Formats: sequence, C-alpha cells, structure tokens
Amino acid sequence: MSGIDQRRKLVDGLTEESFLSGFGNEHSSESVAGALPHGRNSPQRAPLGLYAEQLSGTAFTEPRAHNRRSWLYRIRPSAAHPAYVRTDNGRLRTAPFSETPDPNRLRWNPLPDPAPGTDWLAGLWTLGGNGDVTQRTGMAVHLYHANASMERVFSDADGELLIVPERGGLLLVTEFGLLPARPGEIALVPRGVRFRVELLDESARGYVCENYGQPFQLPDLGLIGANGLANARDFHAPAAAYEDVDGPVEVVNKFCGNLWTATYDHSPLDVVAWHGNHVPYVYDLHRFNVIGSISYDHPDPSIFTVLTSPSDTPGLAGVDFVVFAPRWLVGEDTFRPPYFHRNVMSEYMGLIEGAYDAKAAGEGGFVPGGGSLHNMMSAHGPDRETFDRASAVELTPQKVDNGLAFMFETRWPVITTGQAANADHLQKGYDTVWQGLERHFRPQ
Repeated sequence: MSGIDQRRKLVDGLTEESFLSGFGNEHSSESVAGALPHGRNSPQRAPLGLYAEQLSGTAFTEPRAHNRRSWLYRIRPSAAHPAYVRTDNGRLRTAPFSETPDPNRLRWNPLPDPAPGTDWLAGLWTLGGNGDVTQRTGMAVHLYHANASMERVFSDADGELLIVPERGGLLLVTEFGLLPARPGEIALVPRGVRFRVELLDESARGYVCENYGQPFQLPDLGLIGANGLANARDFHAPAAAYEDVDGPVEVVNKFCGNLWTATYDHSPLDVVAWHGNHVPYVYDLHRFNVIGSISYDHPDPSIFTVLTSPSDTPGLAGVDFVVFAPRWLVGEDTFRPPYFHRNVMSEYMGLIEGAYDAKAAGEGGFVPGGGSLHNMMSAHGPDRETFDRASAVELTPQKVDNGLAFMFETRWPVITTGQAANADHLQKGYDTVWQGLERHFRPQ
C-alpha cells in the first residue's frame, strides 16, 4: 500500500466524532488514559513521566476573552534541541516588503506545476503582504504547490497560518493531533505550533494567509443576533495523537522572516495529552450560514466574513477572511452581482472551485487556483460581460451554487513581491475586462 493510500485509509477512519467541536473553546484531549493531570497544570511530577509545557499564543496578561494558551504533556520538552542555523528561504518572503506599492489591478493564473519532490514548505510562494513581522502587524499572501509529503517539521514564530486548499487534500500532522483539510475546507495553524504536511493526493495546490497580527477570531454578529455566519460548533480541533520516534528529524522554524533549521534526535510531535485554546482547527466552508438581502440591493461583502483579525481600531481588521459561498439571490430591482467599488481596504481574491459570479471564467479569466489583487482605492467590480448580463436578466429567485471564492481583505496595501510582479503566470491586460462598458447616459 502506497503512502498516499495509507494516509487516505487513516483519514477515512476519522469521523466527526474523532474531533473536538467549537471555536475558541477550552478543549482537552489525551491519547493515553491518565496522561492529563487534574486539578493543576504543572504538578511536581507530570503523569506517566511526561513533561508539562505551556505554549502561549498571547501575552500572559491579555484579557481572558482574548488569551490563547495551551498546556502540552509531552515525551520530551521543546527545549531539548540543538542550535538552529540559517537555511535558504526559497520563494518565501516576509514583511516589511521593500518593493514599490503598485496601484494597478492585478490578476494571476494558477502557479505552474512544481519540480518533482517539492513538499509543502518548499512549494510556498509569496505574492505579497504588508506590515512588519517584527512588530506583529500585517499579513502576507502565499500560494503553495506540492507533489511530495513533508518529512521535516515546520513551525512559524511570525504568525498563524490560514491554509486554503484548492486542489488535493492535506493531512496536517500537528503537535495536537491529526487534521485533514480538503478543498472546500480551511485549516488554521496557530503561531508557533509545529506540524508536518502530508499529501492525500498526488499533488496539492492552494493559498495561505500568514497573519502577523492578533489571532483570528469569529466576528461579532451585532444586529444579526446570536447565530449565523460561521458557527463555532463547526470548527474542529484534533484529538491528541503523538509520535514516539527516535532518530534524526529536521525541524524548520520561521523567525522574523527567515528560515532556520535544526536536526533533532527525536520527533517534536510527541505530545501525549493537552488542554487549552491555542489549538489548530479545520472548518468546512460549505457550512457557512450566508446572511443576505431579501428585499433589495447587494449587501456589503463584510457580511460574508468567516474570521477576522482585529486591529487597534474598532471595526478595522488587520485582515479578514471572507467566503462567497453558495446562496440564494432574491433582491428586487437589484443589480445582483457585487457592485462597482473603490475601497479603503485592499482585497486579494482567490477561487477554490467553479466560477465567481462577478467575473468571467475560462482561459484568461478568473479560474480556480488563480487570484486577483485590488489594492486600496483601485476601482473594481463586475466585468463587462457580467454587467451586461446582470443588467438585462429577468429577476427571478436565483441559486448561486456553481463556485466557491474567498477574499483576504486587509487594512493596508498589499505590496507585491518582485517574483509576483514579474511572474510568467501574471495575466497581461487584466484591465481589458472593463473595456467596452459603454456610455448609456441619456439626458431627459
């Protein structure tokens, strides 16, 4: 049986009951009975000869509602490792970016297929970002393509990773346990959590938002009430599972924009039990509860926010993750696709499957695996073909269910890297999609 077949068999054996439900919950899990201490976090002697260790994703003194930390009970403490040494960053880049910000609207085709033997980490390719990782502000947009499972282990001290598979399933082998993530799902790996990405298919492709700022949280619902959008119970954290492996294991750490490597004499994925709320999650985007207009007008896309990373200004996100999921359109006397718009926020949009209702698909269009960038105050909206069709169509109730698109929306301009600005898969002449929008003004 091949490695992929073995992983698929393992994942097929996981049911919804194999995971822990709820976003931000105080979860607890043990893979060996009696591994979790009771009544205290760090007893004089932890059960079963384990080491007690806290992993803090926020400062000790942040408000309880925002505090993220987990206690891990592991075979060896994380401190037991040799010195790290610098290694090549590949095509991974980190803020602050030195390139000149570009006001133009940009769109890319999918990444070309990678060279044989490319694992998920080697297949990361940075499109751009903003902020300053040393100040824990801003974000980065990465894409990935891979055709080999990782044998090494990775952790990111710079930020949390929101992984959006577009082609091929992933198995995230984490300190906390196993998390499969397939196209149509997202996986969230918190800052500092060690993990390995194994492939469930021959190849994999997708998107990553690296969030340097405050951890993602569910948005407040305000007048929507207590329910709707992404429901907390649909986020699944892993049950504890550990590796007890002696022998050389490469561990790569991303720290202040650079990759550092060390060879451990054991696997660091050796957590036998844990409890806390600084944990990885997976979420099925098809479960998003879409809220929309049932009278007229297209609502602002903020109504489709799945997760938000707040900033120091209320209502202004460091980065939002927004999904355009299947939904009904019923507005009367309404132009139903997203409207023409100029926005103080900057928008990177990707497509997971099918087509997006504001852009033409097909060759040279907006296709799965591709993406578009509309930086702050750049004018954008439906292309001419979509505008003409939506302006003339008979307005009957319409189900939009032929695509799944998403957006990383951020408070600052996304500065494109040199490799993104000069990529062969950057579409030339993207502006032409708005050519031919004719003058219709007829003074009375």
